[in-house]
Amino acid sequence: MTRRLIALLLAFAVATSVAACGRKGPPESPPGKEDEFPRRYPSG
Repeated sequence: MTRRLIALLLAFAVATSVAACGRKGPPESPPGKEDEFPRRYPSG
């Protein structure tokens, strides 16, 4: 019973930490830079 509880808590901790990763919202250009996307391929 104790091993099952520990395994369940460990699985919950891993699942919630992975779910919390990632950026929220659309990507933004750095200050002073213009947005160059979307662009045609090949550029240049």
